[in-house]
Amino acid sequence: MNLAQPRIGAQVVCASDEFFAERHRLISPADPVFMADIYDENGKWMDGWESRRRRDGGHDWCMIRLCPGTIKGFEIDTSFFTGNYPPEASIDACQNFDSDPDPLDDSQWQPLLGRVSLKGNSQHYFDVEDDNVRTHLRLNIFPDGGIARLRAFGVAHRDWSDHDPADPVDLVALLNGGRALACNDMHYGHMCKLILPDQSINMGDGWETRRRRDPGHDWVILRLGLPGSLSRAQIETQWFKGNYPAGCALYGAMLDDMVESAITPELENWQEILPFSELGPDGVHVFEDLKQIGTISHVMLNIYPDGGISRLRLIGFRDPDFKSPVE
Repeated sequence: MNLAQPRIGAQVVCASDEFFAERHRLISPADPVFMADIYDENGKWMDGWESRRRRDGGHDWCMIRLCPGTIKGFEIDTSFFTGNYPPEASIDACQNFDSDPDPLDDSQWQPLLGRVSLKGNSQHYFDVEDDNVRTHLRLNIFPDGGIARLRAFGVAHRDWSDHDPADPVDLVALLNGGRALACNDMHYGHMCKLILPDQSINMGDGWETRRRRDPGHDWVILRLGLPGSLSRAQIETQWFKGNYPAGCALYGAMLDDMVESAITPELENWQEILPFSELGPDGVHVFEDLKQIGTISHVMLNIYPDGGISRLRLIGFRDPDFKSPVE
């Protein structure tokens, strides 16, 4: 999941310069666009963050407050920046949970991505190996120029120290550390949207598969933020009116020590939590008569035969014997 998106709390808090293009566009969730004939009072309008031409040495930078989490990779997108992109960039990170993110001392920052070369009008992906929880990023560009988008892919972190295990919680929610791992198809909508915290805004803001022309059904596998037991499943089909699934079923398993790339629908560990249940269009479907199979770490949602689900909420009780991987 992109941890640098506004809908889950990310914000561009400051930049060394934003003369040609405002910093907030750097983390816009929409793909960048180019408008050939659009100019503002400072020059050509560009969809991204762009600084003026430096004449004093040094370099420009932009600070982003993240949805806190562990980062696994970055995408630096220079789409439509051709003669004005920075030839190099680097990224620093820190952990600071204070309400005011601006007065961050240089000593708090650690390099997360060393200085890398960039090309114009291109998307650059960089893997990162870092298990620390990060709350802020500082994108450095050398020496100046424009970046269309910065995306920081990772896993959101929840501090469970103030949570009573007796209180029900959405165990699969993105902000509680849940994540979508695999699915057989997401032609129209990405599986990660299933666990976003807000309501879907249109039919494109959910998980949707193509129309099946062969026997079978579609599926998605998700990891819970922490292992636990489920008491209620809420499966939402908002906006899906002529393309909602006819039905669904839910399975669970305790797979905490298994390599996640090896988790497939064929595993014998899966146990039925919710048998086949009918779904309807554009609604919220709540199922409370779930089978109790003990503590689980992963779930598999089957939809029959295909279609779209806007959100999945799995309410239950976390197992107090398990801690977050980074705690």
